[in-house]
Amino acid sequence: MYDLEIRRRALGLVATGQSLNSVSKITDISRSALRAWRVEIEPRRGHDCARRTSPARSPGSTAAYAYLLGLYLGDGCLSAQPRGVFALRIACADSWPGLIESCEAAIRTIHPDNAVCRVRKQGCTMVTSTSKHWPCLFPQHAPGKKHERRIALESWQQEIVDAHPWEFIRGLIHSDGCRITNWTEKVIGGEPKRYEYPRYFFTNKSEDILGLYSAALDAVGVEWKITRRGKDPYNVSVARRASVALMDLHVGPKY
Repeated sequence: MYDLEIRRRALGLVATGQSLNSVSKITDISRSALRAWRVEIEPRRGHDCARRTSPARSPGSTAAYAYLLGLYLGDGCLSAQPRGVFALRIACADSWPGLIESCEAAIRTIHPDNAVCRVRKQGCTMVTSTSKHWPCLFPQHAPGKKHERRIALESWQQEIVDAHPWEFIRGLIHSDGCRITNWTEKVIGGEPKRYEYPRYFFTNKSEDILGLYSAALDAVGVEWKITRRGKDPYNVSVARRASVALMDLHVGPKY
């Protein structure tokens, strides 16, 4: 017998697009049990995760999930709707139309049968999709602001982030990060010369989310430092030339 938490974690892996065979090997749970759980599982936290419609089993589905997880932790939320449905909403700045396209593409990869709509707000577009199963895919959902409560990844989420750290980093940068260019002038041989210093910033009030970001940077060999606003951690900066070059190769500026 497996408790509900084990079942939910296993189904979370299945929901990201991994095959029953691969999830069985990871969890040491039989494929027949996983198949049965997909048909019917006890509700968790009042959410009906029964009769799940699993996402497309494409190779890019887990990478898309890692990216969408980064967007959700930065600028996403779940909102309860009638009849047990939840709306996933990701706020995307209108200044970056490529971000809006990438967000919508990630949602469609994970849930190809679900509709995705764009709701215009002042200065931003809410990329939105409804499903009963979003709380199963984003168990960080809970009452209150993210920076006022603990944020931690489930083991199956961490496995996906470990497999696709750059997609996770890119999602966080696209939500709460930026690439900027600092500059200064020095007089060399009597002539003023301009020097530019590109760097990446990630800003978030949640110490837990900052920790998830910096841990992912560590995993890919990017050097970083943290700045504080008062006593609280606030900003993770990547400024060293080699690390910025890595970020440019795998993330790049918003577009």
